[in-house]
Amino acid sequence: MKDQLQGLFQQAIDSLVSEGTFKETIDANIQLERSKNLEHGDLASNLALMLAKKAGLPPRQLAEKIIESLPENPLIEKVDIAGPGFMNIFLNKSAATAIISQILSEKENFGRNNSGKGELTQVEFVSANPTGPLHIGHGRGAAVGDSLCRLLSANGYDVKAEFYYNDAGAQIETLAHSTHARLQGLTPEDDNWPENAGYLGEYIQDVANSYKNKETIHAKDITVTAKGDPNDLDAIKHFAVAYLRHEQDLDLQAFDVGFDTFFLESSLYTDGKVDNAVEQLITNEKTYEKDDALWLKTTEYGDDKDRVMKKADGFFTYFVPDVAYHLDKWQRGFTRVINEQGADHHSTITRVRAGLQALDNGIPQGWPEYVLHQMVLVMKGGEEVKLSKRAGSYVTLRDLIDEVGRDATRFFLVSRRPDAQLTFDIDLAKSQSNENPVYYIQYAHARAASVLSKIDSEKYATADLSLLTTEEETTLLKRLSQYPEVIRAAGEKLEPHQVANYCRELASEFHSYYNADKIITDNDALSAARAQLVLAVKQIIINALGLLGVTAPDKM
Repeated sequence: MKDQLQGLFQQAIDSLVSEGTFKETIDANIQLERSKNLEHGDLASNLALMLAKKAGLPPRQLAEKIIESLPENPLIEKVDIAGPGFMNIFLNKSAATAIISQILSEKENFGRNNSGKGELTQVEFVSANPTGPLHIGHGRGAAVGDSLCRLLSANGYDVKAEFYYNDAGAQIETLAHSTHARLQGLTPEDDNWPENAGYLGEYIQDVANSYKNKETIHAKDITVTAKGDPNDLDAIKHFAVAYLRHEQDLDLQAFDVGFDTFFLESSLYTDGKVDNAVEQLITNEKTYEKDDALWLKTTEYGDDKDRVMKKADGFFTYFVPDVAYHLDKWQRGFTRVINEQGADHHSTITRVRAGLQALDNGIPQGWPEYVLHQMVLVMKGGEEVKLSKRAGSYVTLRDLIDEVGRDATRFFLVSRRPDAQLTFDIDLAKSQSNENPVYYIQYAHARAASVLSKIDSEKYATADLSLLTTEEETTLLKRLSQYPEVIRAAGEKLEPHQVANYCRELASEFHSYYNADKIITDNDALSAARAQLVLAVKQIIINALGLLGVTAPDKM
């Protein structure tokens, strides 16, 4: 509907150009905003104010000309001028209620669009080290990242989800030594616990026991049988990584998050991709040697200082494999790449982008994109929860899922802007009250389902929607018509919390409607119209919650 209205205003501008009101072709960039007050119409435009100077006319006078030039259309009832030249657009009642028929016709496809035009897009998220259970920070990344995949898909992108395993480096050696110490019968409380055994959680004992028992572990793309030798550090390391990858698989499965690809950091070295990227940077004369180290000229690409690529000890710094990894993404055909990561990755953005630009192989500036999330503070009983019984040093994702359920966990973790710190109140998430947004939204769906279960669907299959005239009905119709715009805006801005906010607003307005107006009445025609409105609300709650990976139960 917004697109149609923008087209009508563009026709009016084109007509004024032909008449000579404008002395040049106008790229109007027509913006239509939803009115906050119904008395001011359904939509408003500042077009006349924006173009008044080019027309050489006062804004109100130009607004009059634009309105006079608007083609007749059943969508528009009238257009008024307000203030210095704002145009308030009042939609025809039939246009407002037409949204119900569209929703009931398109069902789960309502709100989806093709703005992405099938562009091959990758979203990388979670990407945890395979050294322990997923913590609540990973959970936030999983909730945001998975919702981004669903949103971008709804906006017409060809989306692939990827998990990058950091299975190379010092943390893997620490995991091996920690498991080895447990196999020797040691615990972190012992005086002779090794300094290089830095993982202290009880889950390490589980890994050691499984290794000792020669168990077979199935991770997503590997199967490993434990050797059982308590002194074979390489075998311990190989098994421990597989064991904890399997544990993370189970965490993600419990969270209903899946991936198309699992990529191993170690493969960048074994396949020579790190060496090849470094050689290309050297060939392009983007590096230099100083203090027995190899440096990248990142200052040529906006960094505050050049960065070491290869240290004097011969090891690469951590951003170098990231450059090789993203080169691999580009070579796989992903023209759009979005990395959902913790805020601690902020410092690597400039370096990775600089390395990719220095390769000079066609990667555009500003590629890849980043969505960074802040920390999560977990509260229970008014106090911060810091530790897991199993992990020891942090709150695990599984802890929260077991405590409050998957739906509440996912919704709470995606309900605020990723770059804002989030407080996860366990007591609130478990409560069955209006203050709990998950319960409030799901209850709206269950309430709609309950109403509809009492109605003969055949009797109310058709309806005179012009009977929907109350203030609450008008408010709901307006909210329903906004849904496609919310999906497009949330996708463009990479902000799934916009969908969560929309769900809360729709649920609130539906509860108000339910309490204000009797839906099943003695008037069959009115009941039919209201039943279709309720059915449309129910469908949109399903659609919106689905984009967040949250279910819409029929009963609570």
